[in-house]
Order: sequence, then C-alpha cells, then structure tokens
Amino acid sequence: MSENIWAYRITVGRITDVDLSGYKVEATDGSVGKVDKHSDEAGSAYLVVDTGPWIFGKEVLLPAGTVTGIDADEKKVHVGLTKEQIKNAPEFVRDKHLQNQDYHQQLGRYYGVLPPM
Repeated sequence: MSENIWAYRITVGRITDVDLSGYKVEATDGSVGKVDKHSDEAGSAYLVVDTGPWIFGKEVLLPAGTVTGIDADEKKVHVGLTKEQIKNAPEFVRDKHLQNQDYHQQLGRYYGVLPPM
C-alpha cells in the first residue's frame, strides 16, 4: 500500500472542525448512503456509512483514505470506490469493530492500494 488507508489524503482538504455526520456518500457510480459516524483519529480515521435501504440497512466502515473529496456546500463525501466494492466489504458490526485492530487489517487488505484520484 503506497499510502496510509487510515488517513485522509492531503488532496481531500479535510476540515477537521466540520462534522461529516449526515453527509451523503457518493461512490464512483452513485449514492451509497449517509455518514452515520466518523473519526479523525490519527492513523485510524474512518467513516461509518449507513447504507439505508440500498443494502437493507447495512452499515459499512470506510477508511479515510478511500475519500477522494468532500463538498461542504453540497454536504457530500466522495469515495473512490464502486457501489459493488462497498456492498462486498467485510461485514461491519459496530460493537465489535470500531476499535478492533484485526478488522482494520482485514479492511486494509480488502481495499488494497488506494484508488486513484
């Protein structure tokens, strides 16, 4: 992996004092849900996305490195992943996985090298 998948890219222009909760999440091929929770913790930044009815109410955890842009005016977060990649991501169970190092490693392997800008 060429970059840290658990950190926002410099090019994203992340504004740390903005709460991303409720922002729409856009994959490369369409909307996937809304940000339910996010963390800006150094080395462990992520978004928890509520996919709503799209994947039957499933939540997914997206490492911050998958974020390709944040549009504060439109309240949207763009990720460099397809809907299929997000749908097939390792299962997320909030109580078990938020601080689970093994799960973070599993996600890192799943997403592999960061998507191009």
